[in-house]
Amino acid sequence: MAWPTRAETWGETLEAAREAYSEAANAIARFEPVTFIAKPKNVAEVSLTTGTGVGTLSLAHDDSFLRDMGPSFVVDGGGRVAGVDWLWNAWGNRFPDHERDAAVAESLLEHLAMRRYAAPMVLEGGAIDSDGEGTLIVSETVLLNPNRNPSLGRAEVERYLADFLGARKIVWLAGALAGDPAGGLVDNIACFVKPGVVLALSAADVTDINHAALKDNIARLKAASDAKGRALEVVEIDQPRPRQGEGGRRLPLSYTSLYLANGGAVVPAFEDPQDRLASELFQKLFQGREVVQVPACELALAGVGLRAIALAQPAGTIAPA
Repeated sequence: MAWPTRAETWGETLEAAREAYSEAANAIARFEPVTFIAKPKNVAEVSLTTGTGVGTLSLAHDDSFLRDMGPSFVVDGGGRVAGVDWLWNAWGNRFPDHERDAAVAESLLEHLAMRRYAAPMVLEGGAIDSDGEGTLIVSETVLLNPNRNPSLGRAEVERYLADFLGARKIVWLAGALAGDPAGGLVDNIACFVKPGVVLALSAADVTDINHAALKDNIARLKAASDAKGRALEVVEIDQPRPRQGEGGRRLPLSYTSLYLANGGAVVPAFEDPQDRLASELFQKLFQGREVVQVPACELALAGVGLRAIALAQPAGTIAPA
């Protein structure tokens, strides 16, 4: 994880965001070790705020969404783990000063003494989701956006995803969640529960601004098969009730932006009546895992979800640099 620092992202909610990050980190640390990257001046604060099982790594950075700006970890047939370092331009140059974040993936891999594959394409980790068996769900509105990869078409993007991630089947989604400042990250609309099963956000209210986009996503998923030829089983989960942030902007609230830990599922809660129904569904979907709900409203104020702030490193032997 990465400690929140950017004033332009959080404004007056920075301290509340740090509390939300700490609570999420402590929840994840019940199941697996957590490390925060933090600017040198923030290392002591992180240590005082978080609990047992949460460490720190002094590393310069601009923003705090490590799943987006960190490396994509890959595992070979022998259980060796390496990292893919994608180009980074801060969600289509949303922030001009992003050079430190652009170096985070390489710095992390160097710290881990892990093999690094440099990919010649802009990609945020939250724009894709993998079943671990060769199937990717990806975002058209991000990967094919001219503000990311203006010289690449769909075929070129798919080739890079195959070359660097071993993708053999790619399912493209186009429906972006209203209020998503990144323009449509997959994290906010769908995620694999396990190979063959996808959790997809829905909007039951036909008058809701997200209804048509989420309906299109679900239709695409139901029509798709995975890399092993299986039709995808799609489990729908209704979005929380609409909520506005500063200036009346619709907040991108989503139950699919969750984190799967070793033996646990850390899931978002939005102070919403739907939270209880979501928890019951998660209990059914993630049998064998302990489901832990953590507050995610403060994260939504910055346009992100729980999944965006934590990057999982697979267990395995580190492939040497």
